[in-house]
Amino acid sequence: MLRDMTQGSPAKLIWAFSLPMFIGSIFQQLYNMVDAIVVGRYVGPHALAAVGTSFPVIFFMVSLILGMTMGSGVVISQFFGAKDLVRTRRAVVTALVFQLVLAAFLGAVGVVLSRPLLLLLNTPEIILGDATAYMQIFFGGILFMFAYNAFAGLLRSLGDSKTPLYFLIISSLLNVVLNIYFVVGLNLGVRGVAWATLIAQGTSSVLTFLYIYRYVPLLQFKRTELVFDWDIFRAIVRIGAPSSIQQALTSVGIMAVQALVNSFGPITMAAYTAASRMDSFAVIPIMNFGMAVSTFTGQNIGANRLDRVTQGLKATLMMVIVSCLIVSLLVFTAGGHMIRLFITGDQTEIVAQGIDYMRTISLFYAVFGVIMVLNGVLRGAGDAWIPTMTSVTSLAIRVASAYILVNTALTYRGIWWSIPIGWSVAVLAPTYRYFSGVWKTKAVVR
Repeated sequence: MLRDMTQGSPAKLIWAFSLPMFIGSIFQQLYNMVDAIVVGRYVGPHALAAVGTSFPVIFFMVSLILGMTMGSGVVISQFFGAKDLVRTRRAVVTALVFQLVLAAFLGAVGVVLSRPLLLLLNTPEIILGDATAYMQIFFGGILFMFAYNAFAGLLRSLGDSKTPLYFLIISSLLNVVLNIYFVVGLNLGVRGVAWATLIAQGTSSVLTFLYIYRYVPLLQFKRTELVFDWDIFRAIVRIGAPSSIQQALTSVGIMAVQALVNSFGPITMAAYTAASRMDSFAVIPIMNFGMAVSTFTGQNIGANRLDRVTQGLKATLMMVIVSCLIVSLLVFTAGGHMIRLFITGDQTEIVAQGIDYMRTISLFYAVFGVIMVLNGVLRGAGDAWIPTMTSVTSLAIRVASAYILVNTALTYRGIWWSIPIGWSVAVLAPTYRYFSGVWKTKAVVR
């Protein structure tokens, strides 16, 4: 169901829009978590480290498309909020063509460069083979993942966050079943995990496409309407390019940090993999509120309702802060049980390092939440460069802090502390930008 977010209570609209995305993100994270849990428990710590060290490289390639997906969503939501259905449809066609072509290209590049990139990360020889195989299978099917994200992004930009959830649940459950079958039943190891993910993502992309084709008239096109609009494309790139750069630079920073983690050996690598998976799970509410307020802002900017943008920001900040307090409490009380999901036997050092990581950064989730909400408002308004600068600043400080702090008495714990240090400085830029009011002049729709 498409939702007009220019009328009604901002808090209720944002909450109703966020909830399906929140549930969907939980299932989305199951892809990564199930991969790590299955290989960690049924193959071993080295396999867990192989999956973990592959993540930064995968995220680098994926980030280039995700930024453009964000840009497309902003443009589409602003046209939809302005009730300009002709340009909404043109923006949909343009966004789909661009994203899918770029995804196919990056997938091919990823297959070829998997091993060289892993070598740049100082990946130990004992896990290099498994990590390379995992990445090559993933990149071989990356078009399916982007197809789902493109279709789901279109529906969300038009206010429908429920339908993508249903298909994501189906594919996530399928991924769990296939993981167990391929790894435990067929003994395919890390390769089995990769194949399970590929098949599940392909299923979700096909189901989402079929739903749109049959049930969403606004997104059904005649052959004569399949036209690439260069003006809209430039608007998408103007907003999406900063997000892509932001995501790409973030992934470069993650790779630099991963190389540092790898220098401490397989135990710290396994602990970092398990803890970062749980961290990704913990920040789901923050990320989804940020995406929701971005769509809310885009539609209301299109409708010239700046007063509602401010109301939406205040409501979202309250919801994010409450969520962060709850999540931090859960991490402190149940962090050990979370880490043990990924391992078997007496792996006390892995558990200890993982708990230390999670407890350290959970203290600062509220700071991260404020960053995501402010960035969501700015991005939804079309002011995309400030979120990019925020991420680049956070990244630069995190990497520099990590490489400095590991040479102190903190050793590997310096990597953990570098994350909140980066957040604490980066929150200043979007805060200043919002109160300056410059974002009010950046709309695509005039």
